[in-house]
Amino acid sequence: MGARLGQHFLFDPSILKRIAAAAVAAPDDVVLEIGAGRGTLTVALAALARRVVAVETDRALAASLPARLAAAGAGRVEVIAGDALVVPWPRATVVCGNIPYAITTPLLERALRPPAPRRIVFLVQAEVAERLAAAPGTRAYGALTAGVRLVADVERLFAVPAGAFRPPPRVRSAVVRLTPRAAPLVRSEAEERRTRAVIQAVFQRRRQQLGRTLREAWGVEREAAERLLGGLGLAPAVRGETLAPEGFVALARALGPRLAS
Repeated sequence: MGARLGQHFLFDPSILKRIAAAAVAAPDDVVLEIGAGRGTLTVALAALARRVVAVETDRALAASLPARLAAAGAGRVEVIAGDALVVPWPRATVVCGNIPYAITTPLLERALRPPAPRRIVFLVQAEVAERLAAAPGTRAYGALTAGVRLVADVERLFAVPAGAFRPPPRVRSAVVRLTPRAAPLVRSEAEERRTRAVIQAVFQRRRQQLGRTLREAWGVEREAAERLLGGLGLAPAVRGETLAPEGFVALARALGPRLAS
């Protein structure tokens, strides 16, 4: 994507190498790159991986990529012209990219769908990186944090200065790595949906006491709410923003039939 589509091209060689090294852990890795742009990250990934499949929505850029990659000596790369939210994704051990900040959340959701890759490395807006890596009870901790942590561990790796891009963005950027859990906190897709619904409801009332949230969101009477929370080792006065992802799973299970599948 060019400036017309809102992409800022990353060109700093040292940062490109750091991103590629964070993504590719073994020479047999197959990388799905989202938003290849002018191919600068593609070249760095191809130097380490067995194969790279690069998706680019700007068809003019996608058409020019093979020549750019050949000139840079990058082999074993397949280019797909299309929208990364729409085109079928091939199986890959790694998903990586300097992704459009406006569609970060849907791209994360798609990348984490089963069968998940071994790791996901995205260059994102710094505020999003902070939210993804936030601890319970902090200002940055929210529904995005808890929802992602149901199925993956998150690391905020390093910041990327605006001067590393052309044109420089007006926002701060950072690289995050997500490692899908071998054993997700949720037991099934249905339980994941129920838990995500609980997370959304709680964070709509993030500063509210959980006892009140149970009454307002699910019609649980005061005494029943106290018993339910007591069974989880929680006081009714605890605030939802302090619950760890595991706590949301336990709460969803305790609510049981009150939640729609």
